[in-house]
Amino acid sequence: MISSILLAAAATTVPATPQWNPTIGIIISVSCLVALLLTSFTKSPKVGPKLPILPVTIPAFIGAMCFGHIVGIGIVLGLTNIGGL
Repeated sequence: MISSILLAAAATTVPATPQWNPTIGIIISVSCLVALLLTSFTKSPKVGPKLPILPVTIPAFIGAMCFGHIVGIGIVLGLTNIGGL
């Protein structure tokens, strides 16, 4: 059983991923800012300590940054797949 799983894993190909460059950094930064902007419009209760400059709480900020990175990585991999990067 284990050997068949290892054989299946060895047979798969990994798509090409780009090396980091400023374009990728800009894409991920913009997606994080958009996620943070969307977080500020939520109508959920603001639970937890607020950040001193931004109108969001610390848990909402962490969640927005995580979501922004996930969306940004998806955009970068999608653009790489279609040849845009």
